[in-house]
Amino acid sequence: MMNKSLYLLQSSFSATPAALEKLAQVYGPEDSVVLMGESVLQFQQPFLQRLDRIYVLDTDAEILAGQTSEHMQIISYAEFADLCLNYSRCIRLN
Repeated sequence: MMNKSLYLLQSSFSATPAALEKLAQVYGPEDSVVLMGESVLQFQQPFLQRLDRIYVLDTDAEILAGQTSEHMQIISYAEFADLCLNYSRCIRLN
């Protein structure tokens, strides 16, 4: 397992831009992001659009009303648990 991180972005809608600024400073090419809760509504932010791997839980994706991105993958809780096991660190930003 490489030294890669899974960032769990779980912030309110208004706090998400500040969390994304923090994320931009530490994000590496092997890292991935899971948008959770209200942060899902910020998926169109320019920083997120440049990332290759963005995940959204299927229960949170419901608030998108069908809007998606080519880099976004909708996953179940079981897939989320498996995803966490593929990373050396899971870091929550809120």
